[in-house]
Amino acid sequence: MRFKEKNILIIGGTSGIGLAIARQLQAEGAHVTVASRKTSEAIEELGIAHLELDVLAFDPAFIKDLPNELHGLVYCPGSIRLRPFERMSTEDFRQEYELNVLGAIQSIKAVLPLLKKPDSASIVLFSTVAARLGMPYHASIASSKAALEGLAVSLAAEFASAGIRVNAIAPSLTDTPLSQSLLSTPEKVEAAGKRHPLGRVGQPEDIAKAAAYLLSDEAGWVTGQVLHLDGGMSTLRIL
Repeated sequence: MRFKEKNILIIGGTSGIGLAIARQLQAEGAHVTVASRKTSEAIEELGIAHLELDVLAFDPAFIKDLPNELHGLVYCPGSIRLRPFERMSTEDFRQEYELNVLGAIQSIKAVLPLLKKPDSASIVLFSTVAARLGMPYHASIASSKAALEGLAVSLAAEFASAGIRVNAIAPSLTDTPLSQSLLSTPEKVEAAGKRHPLGRVGQPEDIAKAAAYLLSDEAGWVTGQVLHLDGGMSTLRIL
């Protein structure tokens, strides 16, 4: 198992993509810890350690219950707030930035000493296809996630000498609890699928497999990248 004896922290991993990553890593032998505001029944059933952490009211004291060293950090929190720009307040943009960017910054700062202890470690952040592909009503999400992509490549350059790789994954619409309002009927699912060249929306397992690769030693020469897992949406046009 490629993660045997490795310690991975997932922030925001109690449902959706984060939960799928937790399952994938645990199945491959990792010692997984999830940090979020609340635990979930799924995390409890898996027997995964859970630490309480609110990234919007960040308390770095949670690290006292982490292992002495970390081989990976995954930062998953996000939101789907789709509104016309004219109806969005400055506070809406601030909240997105705090959740997506400042939360990631504080998390990385808190655990960086633990990531430096092994010979190598990996950080995986989450962007969105909308950060590069203009979409209506995505202004607050796209702007904060674009900032996160900038953070990822900057830290990849800064941390390379310490053996810490930093990459980001930019999914398109994925079937998770967060996106249920967009996929609440078979008709909506079909319409969303047709907007992707591969003809379907993403599944959490699609993203989890890619995250596991980026965290693994198999990706030991991969850093500073934004991996677009979007069914071809960002680069393809089917005529």
